[in-house]
Amino acid sequence: MRALAVCTMSVSLAGGALANDDLQALISNSKDWAIQTGDYANTRYSKLNKINKDNVKNLQVAWTFSTGVLRGHEGGPLIIGDIMYVHAPYPNTVYALDLNNDGKILWKYEPKQDPNVIPIMCCDTVNRGVAYGDGKIFLYQADTTLVALDAKTGKPVWSVKNGEAADGSKGESGTSAPMVVKDKVIVGISGGEFGVRGALTAYNIKDGKQAWRAWSMGSDEETLIDPEKTTELGKPVGKDSSTKTWEGDQWKIGGGTTWGWYSYDAKLNLIYYGTGNPSTWNPSQRPGDNKWSMTIMARDADTGQAKWLYQMTPHDEWDYDGVNEMILADIPIDGKDRAVLVHFDRNGFAYTLDRETGELLVAKKYDPAVNWATEVVMDKSSKDYGRPTVVDKYSTAKQGEDVNTTGICPAALGTKDQQPATFSPKTKLFYVPTNHVCMDYEPYRVSYTAGQPYIGATLSMYPAPNSHGGMGNFIAWDAAKGEIVWSKPEQFSVWSGALATDGDVVFYGTLEGYLKAVDKDGKELYKFKTPSGIIGNVTTYEHKGKQYVAVLSGVGGWAGIGLAAGLTKGTDGLGAVGGYAGLSDYTALGGQLTVFTVPD
Repeated sequence: MRALAVCTMSVSLAGGALANDDLQALISNSKDWAIQTGDYANTRYSKLNKINKDNVKNLQVAWTFSTGVLRGHEGGPLIIGDIMYVHAPYPNTVYALDLNNDGKILWKYEPKQDPNVIPIMCCDTVNRGVAYGDGKIFLYQADTTLVALDAKTGKPVWSVKNGEAADGSKGESGTSAPMVVKDKVIVGISGGEFGVRGALTAYNIKDGKQAWRAWSMGSDEETLIDPEKTTELGKPVGKDSSTKTWEGDQWKIGGGTTWGWYSYDAKLNLIYYGTGNPSTWNPSQRPGDNKWSMTIMARDADTGQAKWLYQMTPHDEWDYDGVNEMILADIPIDGKDRAVLVHFDRNGFAYTLDRETGELLVAKKYDPAVNWATEVVMDKSSKDYGRPTVVDKYSTAKQGEDVNTTGICPAALGTKDQQPATFSPKTKLFYVPTNHVCMDYEPYRVSYTAGQPYIGATLSMYPAPNSHGGMGNFIAWDAAKGEIVWSKPEQFSVWSGALATDGDVVFYGTLEGYLKAVDKDGKELYKFKTPSGIIGNVTTYEHKGKQYVAVLSGVGGWAGIGLAAGLTKGTDGLGAVGGYAGLSDYTALGGQLTVFTVPD
């Protein structure tokens, strides 16, 4: 029985390689959902098809579960064998539920954390989910503690503090989902709005000892960059590629945090992820390209050494974090199959790169409202190859400090934030939840104090022009051509992670709380309103011969921070509160897992 197999994993797996083989098998079994991203490639695609385009209209609620927390619920549950693991935002409660016994709680883990971590979490007290490996559930707490729990009992096996301080005094927090690769568990760090310097860190899954740490900026030794072997757009990055792009020691409080999603190519043994905005948001205080913030990184899973890097938004002036997921797919480009990485960046451009070499293949806007740059230069002979062509009118650096630059599209929360897209190998298309939002941005001089906001800009957000009030779209994207295939408008930003299935259905959630299902052409097939806005990621699994679809609802995150934290001033929530003020007319706080199926 699968449940017995799960229960014995923690004692039967003797080595890291064996643990990885076990996880790979679980990921490959479409009946399970053993990793937050669906697979290492971040495709969020399921081969299950018992729920399909013909019967999805009959979808009904099978059961529900309350998490007991009223803040933003990002991420989703893991399903391994007959057990579902459900997480919640701060205080980061984890539940193990018995799918054979009406979701009976097998165990519950609720860590004790310093509440001072709450106010330093800029964009709600979210957590993007737990990870599984080696018979353990890995929880990355708000206070940056990474804890390994016995998957059978919920008892802590080991824990380690990933940040410098667990009491919020340095502004560090943990919001991202860990990723288990081979004999290591990978975690990032949040806190770019507090001058936290980003890093990606690998810990041994057996005992929690640090295996490697790769800083986003700093010396070549700290960033694990080889000046000759590490490349950007095919050329060696050279000595001191990070520090020489900063003024003085600004890089030490330079941001570049790593709170998004991670992917892994086993054949190349490379981990891919993005780094966030440079600190502060006032670009005048940090002249230079500010490397390696806003960067796609490809690193060796065993050592952390960087193979290639690509900075998308040099000298960021708009808070366009580059942390969104890297989706690994094989698609035909110019008549030739290519192993690519596709990334929908906050800056409004969708990038397609060769995932082995980092060659830039496509860079196009995936929302026509994007105006801060006209294009990404694709001429390899140009000195500006790979750089965006910035429009002076929307350059907050050109306009200067204490000047309100208006009409910038997208807003700081991006054409897409961390809410993951999905890829269907059947259609070769990417289905992308997007924001259709613009902003005004006024930078001002700010000084650094550890644990205090280090932002240096005031923002206000609003729907993009000529959008008839709609603040989001759910789109289908052709990453080979760099074109929108179809676009389905939504009243608010689509802030949930999407799911594509072999049943020719694509699922996503809305900020008002609807779970929606569309076909490959964007035609709506089904919708159901859950108790609260959905910012969680839709998942699917099979149990006892039936396919289920599961999603967390609980409005919050950056878009819903006004509701989640009780904020009312328009410029609060880093500018989001005013833009999403109307959300309170459609939904309220909640924290619930809703599981759907098609009745017999």
